[in-house]
Amino acid sequence: MPHPIRPGRTAVLAAASLFAIPALAGCGGGSDDAGKGGRTSTVTPTGGTGGLPAALTGQRLSWSPCPAPSAAQGAAEAPGKGWQCATMKAPLDYAEPKGETVGVALIRKKATDSDQRIGSLVYNFGGPGASGVATLPQAAEDYTKLNAAYDLVSFDPRGVGNTTTVKCLDDKTLDTDPGSGDALKDAERITRACEKNSAKVLPHVGTATTARDMDLMRQVLGDKKLNYFGISYGTELGGVYAHLFPRNVGRTVFDAVVDPSQDPVRTGLAQAAAFQKSLESAMAYCAKEYTDNCPTGKSAAEGNRRVNAMLAKLDKKPAPTESGRKLTKELALTGIGATLYAGEEGWEALTQSLGETMQGGTGDNLLMLADSYNGRDDKGRYSNMHAANAAITCADTRSRHTRADVDDKRPAFEKASPVFGPSMVEGLLGCAQWPVRGAADKPEVAAPGADPIVVVGNTGDPATPVEGARRMARQLGKGVGVTLTVDGEGHGTYGENRCATKAIDTFLIDGKAPADGTVCK
Repeated sequence: MPHPIRPGRTAVLAAASLFAIPALAGCGGGSDDAGKGGRTSTVTPTGGTGGLPAALTGQRLSWSPCPAPSAAQGAAEAPGKGWQCATMKAPLDYAEPKGETVGVALIRKKATDSDQRIGSLVYNFGGPGASGVATLPQAAEDYTKLNAAYDLVSFDPRGVGNTTTVKCLDDKTLDTDPGSGDALKDAERITRACEKNSAKVLPHVGTATTARDMDLMRQVLGDKKLNYFGISYGTELGGVYAHLFPRNVGRTVFDAVVDPSQDPVRTGLAQAAAFQKSLESAMAYCAKEYTDNCPTGKSAAEGNRRVNAMLAKLDKKPAPTESGRKLTKELALTGIGATLYAGEEGWEALTQSLGETMQGGTGDNLLMLADSYNGRDDKGRYSNMHAANAAITCADTRSRHTRADVDDKRPAFEKASPVFGPSMVEGLLGCAQWPVRGAADKPEVAAPGADPIVVVGNTGDPATPVEGARRMARQLGKGVGVTLTVDGEGHGTYGENRCATKAIDTFLIDGKAPADGTVCK
């Protein structure tokens, strides 16, 4: 993210869509696809990619130098030498394996030590909605050691980037029309735009279908088992894959783990509390380092009051910026949340940004943070991350909440987080009128017989609280889930915590998992 303190954490590149308007529970989910108009898919929860025609399982990928990422992927420069891209054909609907196909966008960087090569290591960076094709080259420096032994591979999941791209609101609307302020009406507007522009693909972007794409990918890449590194939502995708294909699970790591045991309401409450905890840690840093000049004051209570007062002021009168655009309440909240993904590295950026707006009356830093988080480039083009997030979340999630539900849950959310709670509870309305019936409120991740999966949780993670990692490990099953806990801040640990990074490298390269219950300081 381009702000005063660069967050080096890989997961920040693919932060979940928690503060979009209407906010969506970016880590909610289910385990199976759904059909349109309330009709569930005929693909069974334990189905596989067996029965696919040889034209798909035996296809040869045509790898070539990668072009620059598209606007939908998140416009950037071409990744350069060593990076190759290809398109894999997969069924639009796995219930009709010989029917229409779609193209799944892939990227790879071949192993640098052919004598040490183990196979492919497939990444998903989360969201849901993050383009793996755009993100992997940005994060690859963290994976240099792993690249000696593995072809680093990632992809755009269903609905994301260049794979069956979900299109909803256009760039001009996203830039100039923030909505009515009524979350239910705004959700309806987004839903109608998604249905108008992407109706054909909406029933086929659920997590279970993407998991089936990954097993087809495994076969096409020539790997007996899938070696996998999932971050944030990528851990849910990996859990669903393990449930569907336990015998195909290779060396697998889940980092910043989604809790598979909670419904969307409980997930949202846990996230609200975790973001609040991270914000108050940043406030404590501010009070210590800036003393009388700290924009959030000397205590958490004072900081919460000041931040909410700023947000209320912006709601009435957005702050000016050098670009001529305005910093609205919603964009400010997004910018604040974005810094918390980076842990301690983001606290200085947050302090500076809040000071600029609270004390100086301008909003350049918070707007820049929000733009980066929202996938907006300097030309006003948006990636499709948030459109894809809406489509995947609503395809996965069975619940369809009403205004009465939100009003009932509001006190609990505001108690969990006086700053983020009011927005996050409104996010429950995001799927209220979605045209595709959701699959389930909890993903199926039980994977009896699978090889060990290392499940990493960070005690100060704002988006995926550490309890979720422990519950994921339990639900994967005895002898499968291996917990590794990191005592730290931020979303994700690999490349940030030396102890955890070493343990993960040892597991992925040598096959030796850390002892269950290991703690890294």
